[in-house]
Amino acid sequence: MSTPPRTSQTRSRLTLLLIALMFFAPFGIAAFLRFTGWTPPQGRNVGTLLQPPIDLSGLVLKTADGKDYSWRPELNLWRIVVVPDPACTAECSKVLDQLHRLWLTQGRKADRIDVLWFGELPAGDVQFRRLIRMQPDARLAAALPEAARADAVPAYLVDPGGFVALKYEPGFDPAGMKKDLGKLVK
Repeated sequence: MSTPPRTSQTRSRLTLLLIALMFFAPFGIAAFLRFTGWTPPQGRNVGTLLQPPIDLSGLVLKTADGKDYSWRPELNLWRIVVVPDPACTAECSKVLDQLHRLWLTQGRKADRIDVLWFGELPAGDVQFRRLIRMQPDARLAAALPEAARADAVPAYLVDPGGFVALKYEPGFDPAGMKKDLGKLVK
C-alpha cells in the first residue's frame, strides 16, 4: 500500500480545520458579545420601548360624551394616547396638528389608528375622523410614566391589546412616529 503524500494530507486537514472554524466562529463571536454586555448602539424603533409594557386594557375609559371606550383587540386598532396638562395651549395645538398630519400620511392604514385625546381640545383646532376626545382619567395619568406639563406633551403608542408599547418624549419628531407606525400597522 502506498501512503498519500504529506502535502495532500496537510491540505485536507487544513480544509477540515477551516470548515470547522467557519462553523464555530459565529458562535464564539456571539458568546463573546453576549457575555461582555455589548448591545447595538440604537434599536430599530424611534420611540422609547417601555419595559415592561403598561397594561391599560383593564381601565374603563370614557369618551367625552360619557360612553365607555372598549379596547376590542379583535379590531386590531393601534392608539396614540395624549394626556395633556389642562393649562396647555400652544404646545397642545402644535401636537394636535402634528398628530393630524401624521394620521393623514397613513393613507389607507389611517382607519386602523385612533388618537385618544384626554381632556379639552385646543380652541380652533381641526378635528379629524379618528380623533376621539376622552374624559381625563386619574388612573390612566398615574399609570403613564411621565406626566404632561403645560410646555411639554408626551405621546404614547398603545397596541391593539391595550399595552403601552412606545413612549415619545415631549417635542417628539412625528416622522419618527410615522416610521414606527409603518412597521407596526400592517
